[in-house]
Amino acid sequence: MLNNFRPAWWVLRREVRDQFRDWRITIPIMLLTMVFPFIMNYMADEVVGFVAQYGATLISERLIPFFLLIVGFFPISISLVIALESFVGEKERGSIEPLLASPLTDWQLYLGKLVAVMVPPMIGSYLGMGIYLYGAYREFRWTAEPELLALILVLTLVQAFVMVSGAVVISTQATTVRAANLLASFIIIPIAFLIQAESIVMFWGTYQTLWLVVFGLVIIAVLLTRTGISHFNREELLGRDLDILNLRWMWQVFKSQFIGEADSVRSWYKIELKGTLRKLRVPFVLVMGMFIAAGLFGNNLASEYVIPPELIDFSDSESMLGQLDIIAILPANTFLFIWLHNIRAITLGTLLGMFTFGIFGIIALMIPIGLLAYFMVPAVAAGIPAWEYWVGFVAPHGIFEIPAMLLAGATILKIGAGLAAPNTDESIGEGLLRSLADWAKIMVGLILPLLLAAAIMEVKVTLPVAIRLLTK
Repeated sequence: MLNNFRPAWWVLRREVRDQFRDWRITIPIMLLTMVFPFIMNYMADEVVGFVAQYGATLISERLIPFFLLIVGFFPISISLVIALESFVGEKERGSIEPLLASPLTDWQLYLGKLVAVMVPPMIGSYLGMGIYLYGAYREFRWTAEPELLALILVLTLVQAFVMVSGAVVISTQATTVRAANLLASFIIIPIAFLIQAESIVMFWGTYQTLWLVVFGLVIIAVLLTRTGISHFNREELLGRDLDILNLRWMWQVFKSQFIGEADSVRSWYKIELKGTLRKLRVPFVLVMGMFIAAGLFGNNLASEYVIPPELIDFSDSESMLGQLDIIAILPANTFLFIWLHNIRAITLGTLLGMFTFGIFGIIALMIPIGLLAYFMVPAVAAGIPAWEYWVGFVAPHGIFEIPAMLLAGATILKIGAGLAAPNTDESIGEGLLRSLADWAKIMVGLILPLLLAAAIMEVKVTLPVAIRLLTK
């Protein structure tokens, strides 16, 4: 086993040595490492002094750990630039041919370059965090708790791993550094949103939640690495000279996968849709298990975060009946709003799933299930039996909407699995187009009709029944 990894270690040493000899890499890392922590300490001093005037000490306590996370993130942003040049940059400079001609296997070469990209930025990141911690102690006598410090160190490492693994995949598929830099937005934008979400969690003070983020990022990084190794081919890397956006070819691939051998709508349902559903059997069962887990989690969460009883008092029947009157005069096309909203939610979940191998897309669909289970607890506390809650508040439209969500989740999971374990006979783009065509089949053939029926039932049946149950 160790002998198999030794060639990757040779590549790693070569790459790290070359990076430290390149002033374009070392100088930015040194500047970000030595200067940025002092800027953050100055900003922390100013902010802490300002909020102290109003007694908002809690803000300062949460602000210093957040700045520590930012100090660690800035140097690893350099890793994105290095990773984007790892293959396509050497190809443009003409220095990759001797390396590709070596007896190394594709995975040894890929893994060596992948790990090497992370070494200089991570050294700078941890060094900058050390400087910041020293300044925070001198200025505020603040020291990080061991668990919080370990969390931030691990989170920084995992974020770097995700950025690097995604950038190296781009570097192996792009033909020029310019094209790779443009494609880097698909890494930068999600990571920027992730940093914003982490900042909210840190200011809220629920640091334990960030360990779940670490776990999710590790899974995404491993899947990105698997995707990169599966699609890395040195012959294709040397032979690919120009990227052409061939819309006609893209449409033909999508169309052939969507229509298949069907010659009518009936045969399309009988042959193509049935065949696609057969491929979703395993993802469907997995998503069903995830939905059950989301329901159990929401139910347990309700016992920990209890809604005050005064907020769930349904004794005012006149107010409830007034709401029923409002529902009765709603415009007839209200169900169209609900239908379009659900379509938008599933489409957004699919987009999230494409960037995260299905992980965040499934989570987006699990949230409503968790909320339904959460609100069941206060409903029971208010005197509504559990069976009545599910039968009256959920079942009328849920018998259509929940199967649609399960199908949507299965297709999202199938897209993620296709990216994580791709068919090596196809390019990443072709495999993604075929997966999207299968998703479109399920959407057009089943999900859209189910969501339309659910929207009509929600307006015409669920809302009036819910009010009647609350005011009986």
